[in-house]
Amino acid sequence: MSMHGARGGAKRPALPQFTQMTLVLEAVLVFFATLVAFGLRVAPPVTVWTIGGVTMLVLLLLSGYVGRPGGYVAGSAAQLAVLAFGVLVPMMFVIGGLFVVLWVVSLRLGARIDRERAAYDAAHPGEVPPAA
Repeated sequence: MSMHGARGGAKRPALPQFTQMTLVLEAVLVFFATLVAFGLRVAPPVTVWTIGGVTMLVLLLLSGYVGRPGGYVAGSAAQLAVLAFGVLVPMMFVIGGLFVVLWVVSLRLGARIDRERAAYDAAHPGEVPPAA
């Protein structure tokens, strides 16, 4: 069962693509939230940059880990870290909450697309699906 693109190359599954992009975007979000926390002097600079830097690094590392055993669970746990950043920058409770919703949508929609691709491949063996 292979998935083919318009040129015949294998397509990457949608679930890891969606979740990876969500985690990378969250890392960028945390960078900007770290800048805000630093500018507002909500904590000593070393504390702000340590918390922000570790959170960004974890999100980026997890973006490469999704699709492996425990990757999606770890990504889900990372959503709590992004929400916890609201302690330093209260607006992160709102923006982090939006990213939690985006994470859930990425999980559900990516899995749905992959199921539909697999069903199409099973019903049309050896056929190249139409370009979207």
